[in-house]
Amino acid sequence: MTKSTLVRKKIGDKLYRFDNTKERIVKIINQPNYDTNGESVLIVKDTTSSTIVLDHTSTTSIIIKAMTKVFLQPKKGYIDEYYEELQIEKGACVELEYFEGSWYILSSDGLKLN
Repeated sequence: MTKSTLVRKKIGDKLYRFDNTKERIVKIINQPNYDTNGESVLIVKDTTSSTIVLDHTSTTSIIIKAMTKVFLQPKKGYIDEYYEELQIEKGACVELEYFEGSWYILSSDGLKLN
């Protein structure tokens, strides 16, 4: 039996889980179009808007912080099994997980669904 690499930490009232085998990759994006490539966190800024394509072949879990208008589009499947595209405004943050053919919103602040 192999030892689990999952680490749980409680901070305040929240319980966080970390897989300590993966290095956390944070990247700042300032391009109008970008495909995810294994990053853990994307910070999108210094552009009027940006379209981020969620590429499930390289990225299965990601946090995106928008410092501008951001459009999220899955390369395959939907977001929450329904949406083809998600728009988040400046200041919003969303955490997404790819599982069984769909991207799921696990957490968000300031997310507005239209």
